[in-house]
Amino acid sequence: MSVCRLCGSAELAEVVDLGATPPCELFLTAEQLDLPEPTYPLHLRVCTSCWLAQIPPLITPEETFTEYAYFSSFSSSWVEHARTFVDGLKLGQDAFVVEVASNDGYLLQHVVARGVRCLGIEPSANVGQAARDKGVPTLTEFLTPELGARVRAENGPADVVIANNVYAHIPDVLGFTRGLRALVAEDGLVSIEVQHLLTLMELNQYDTIYHEHFQYYTVASAQRALADGGLTLVDVELLPTHGGSIRLLAKPYGTPSERVLDVIAREKAAGLLEISGYADFAARVAKVRRDLLRFLIDAADEGRTVVGYGAPGKGNTLLNHCGIRPDLLAYTVDRNPYKHGRFTPGTRIPILPPERIAEDRPDYVLVLPWNLREELSEQLSYVHEWGGRLVFPIPRLEVV
Repeated sequence: MSVCRLCGSAELAEVVDLGATPPCELFLTAEQLDLPEPTYPLHLRVCTSCWLAQIPPLITPEETFTEYAYFSSFSSSWVEHARTFVDGLKLGQDAFVVEVASNDGYLLQHVVARGVRCLGIEPSANVGQAARDKGVPTLTEFLTPELGARVRAENGPADVVIANNVYAHIPDVLGFTRGLRALVAEDGLVSIEVQHLLTLMELNQYDTIYHEHFQYYTVASAQRALADGGLTLVDVELLPTHGGSIRLLAKPYGTPSERVLDVIAREKAAGLLEISGYADFAARVAKVRRDLLRFLIDAADEGRTVVGYGAPGKGNTLLNHCGIRPDLLAYTVDRNPYKHGRFTPGTRIPILPPERIAEDRPDYVLVLPWNLREELSEQLSYVHEWGGRLVFPIPRLEVV
């Protein structure tokens, strides 16, 4: 990476180098286990001009998202989060709502249920088909300024444009933002949810660094990106989702609220608008790795069984960075049938249905989607019936 993809500056400073890993969502079939597996450097840097944290675009969105392994609706808490958001919009019957990266219709299904006109734009054919099966109109395309203009011409301007957990996934930040601007009405609203770099740094959430996530936003850097694409950041909300996210509310015209200024002040106080705020992150990441490996090695030496719960993208960063393989983690389970019978990229850990945990009664269950701690602690409460314990690796190792 030679220049910042947002502002073009060549002043990029190292934050953390996680080595080289495979793309986190390319789960292997049994037939692929004897084939070569490509890996790519995972090296986070920050631009000291606009403070956008970023990794090189070594893989393309087309490689990752044409067929995708992540279905949003398998998280009941995320579906509820989406329903609550839609309730808060108070949509009129003549409104038009567009969601970009609409996945399997987890959010727009609530708009459809209200009889409000909507459209999903989802590049992954398999999850887009799942949305259509729910009755959610969905285009299988990537958002560009040209597509935004076409959708607007065919359907009229959107009153609300939603882009949840996608703003980090696109290397062409300005082109994507201009696509959002093309979709939204002059008096409309754009709502973007994305992980907050502030909580990523504060809570050691380094496993959310992976090749699908090309950049990591402060509110300050997001404000710059939106402005360069023709949108004004008018408000921001701090959310607990995904370990700590920001909901960016933007309009074609407007003035930033006090909350925008307050969060930017918090980011500045944390040192994220100067290089000093990034100085010790690599050392804290190394401690997370050592603590987890020490726990797994001790458990193996004591003859205790450890299995995983979940096969999220973030889990594959953690597993690969720590070098965890089936000798330390026998298998992991996942609610998504797409992943059953497959293997985690790089570490080749088998992925099985969730019912396997109750059958095997392991001593420990390592929870890889730690961001869903409350939801999964309830789902996995039965593990305590045989004395099993849950293990959360981030922000620090905790055995519950």
